[in-house]
Amino acid sequence: MDPLSDVLSLLKPRNYLSAGLEAGGDWAIQFPDQQAAIKCGAVVYGRCWLSVEGVTDAVRLDAGDCFLLPRGRPFRLASDLGLPTVDASTIFSPARTGGITTHNGGGDFLLVSSRFALSGDHAGILLRMLPPIVHIRAESDHSALRWPVERMMQELRQRQPGGFLIVEHLAHMILIEALRLHMGARDSVGWLFALTDRQIGAAIAAMHEDPAHGWTLQKLAERAGMSRSTFALRFKETVGASPLDYLTRWRMMLAGDRLMHSGDPVSVIALALGYESESAFSTAFKRVMGCSPRQYSRRDLVSVEQGDREAA
Repeated sequence: MDPLSDVLSLLKPRNYLSAGLEAGGDWAIQFPDQQAAIKCGAVVYGRCWLSVEGVTDAVRLDAGDCFLLPRGRPFRLASDLGLPTVDASTIFSPARTGGITTHNGGGDFLLVSSRFALSGDHAGILLRMLPPIVHIRAESDHSALRWPVERMMQELRQRQPGGFLIVEHLAHMILIEALRLHMGARDSVGWLFALTDRQIGAAIAAMHEDPAHGWTLQKLAERAGMSRSTFALRFKETVGASPLDYLTRWRMMLAGDRLMHSGDPVSVIALALGYESESAFSTAFKRVMGCSPRQYSRRDLVSVEQGDREAA
């Protein structure tokens, strides 16, 4: 896989609700805290204002625009921000499973949106490099994003057999396409944006392809086709971390996932990720993750047991 697919697969973004909002006339709706979820939306027709708690400037969304709200903050959608708001809970049924909700008669505005929960402790690797509002304006070459949006609208309206799975896959397509388009933003720092750099992206891809390899600064510079000093400086400027720090972080993310899901002993995971001894691996893991591998495993077991009790 490519690095973006690697990270998204590890974070396991789970779409737990996709729905539509059709509004008419003058309206303003206040949405609550999204509970650490990524909100992704696209305007099918009409226009509105988007205001996010803690962000000074509101954003006007026009037909074809897409947005991501990575921080889970409360937000407001309105035809006019000067209008008094109604709480979203009075419009949307708490038990809703999708479909399109009509407000104020509908007809003037249609939004399709999805909410994604990210698994594990690693969500910050993606979320901390995204602004509170990612606004992707409608462009003529955004057909790859328009198609899944329009198809989701159809599925939400028609509610045919198998529609839940289709909408779930379409929601993931919209999320990835939105991230791809945002990656083209200038003057941004982080591994997400570094993937668009041919040379730095090649080094990152090499680390993801074979994380257990004995990578050195020189070897990675050669993959990038750069001198060691130039590569080290440019990598740090582009990614926000040194190449070897990035490698260690990626290895520990993989290790954390295996500790939670594979049942492999620490010694096996350490060897699989390029560490010659369990103690060296454990030291690196604790430095990056804040606890020992065994503590990490026990913590996850406790959270699973708590979730089982709550479900019961």
